[in-house]
Amino acid sequence: MIRLENITKSFAGKEGAVAALDGIDLTIAKGEIFGIIGSSGAGKSTLVRLINLLERPTGGEVFVAGERVTDAKGQRLRDLRRTIGMVFQHFNLLSARTVAGNVAYPLELTGQYGKAEIAERVAALLDRVGLSEHAQKYPRQLSGGQKQRVGIARALACEPQVLLCDEATSALDPQTTGAVLDLLRQINRDLGVTIVLITHEMDVIRRACDRVAVLDRGRVVETGVVTDVFLHPRHAATLRLVREAEPDGGSLDAVAASDLAGRAVRLTFTGPSAHKPILGRIARENLIDYAILAGRVGHIRETPYAQFIVSLSGRDVAGAIAGLRASGVDVELQGGAPVPEIEERARHVV
Repeated sequence: MIRLENITKSFAGKEGAVAALDGIDLTIAKGEIFGIIGSSGAGKSTLVRLINLLERPTGGEVFVAGERVTDAKGQRLRDLRRTIGMVFQHFNLLSARTVAGNVAYPLELTGQYGKAEIAERVAALLDRVGLSEHAQKYPRQLSGGQKQRVGIARALACEPQVLLCDEATSALDPQTTGAVLDLLRQINRDLGVTIVLITHEMDVIRRACDRVAVLDRGRVVETGVVTDVFLHPRHAATLRLVREAEPDGGSLDAVAASDLAGRAVRLTFTGPSAHKPILGRIARENLIDYAILAGRVGHIRETPYAQFIVSLSGRDVAGAIAGLRASGVDVELQGGAPVPEIEERARHVV
């Protein structure tokens, strides 16, 4: 659906060009919710604005729906932007227009719709976002969540194939953020719209996205399925973002760094295994004791997960590790170099 090839973007600075993006290669599939995450200044907003050519790349190519659009201008550019809706962080609503008037605005600009057709389309969109009773109110009379719902309805007015959301929930409280993310997921399911979600919050990615790319200093440093990236971060920038999403600031990784002689393991349960007493059963079968040192339990979209750092001791630690792996648990040895006999026994038993 969207493909970026070797994208670079530089801006003029006092001491010469400043690189905002450096060699970005990214593919976003049709119909998925794709997250782009990074700290402030990582290049997220610049990247998303390249998709609808609000910014032009310094180098590289932009493809949308299989068509090279890097140099699109005039009517071709206008047609492209009608297929790509955009939802902004601070809503960008027209204060002098009602809710209905804001949603109608992009339809009026096309000059292709009559008043009755516009009114019908606006009514359907407001119903979809749950604001039918607020049609004649003005933006100043709405809450932040309601304003963002108006922004979403307006972005959907011209029936786009792609919806770009640039920090669309960062100005909202946690409860409202959850409601807006649920709405975006419903729109994705019902309409098949490809959604690109820009954020600096890993929790937003965890709750809404199928796949994610992590940006750091203008480069993509990690990309993959959200479950893999969230539970097994490989790059320091990703790890930092995951830690920030934890209520205790990331005690899981703090424990992992301690010196526990290889008998500390990180256990990751996903799907049905997250609700099964696998660890207790394995402990009894192998005559071991365990102590849970840190952990987290939750959902990544609809998938339940549990992840713990556990200290294992007793008669057959290697057998326990092999048994956990055979039961579908992801096991990572922690705390320095692995104990050789544990790894060797685990390989042979599995």
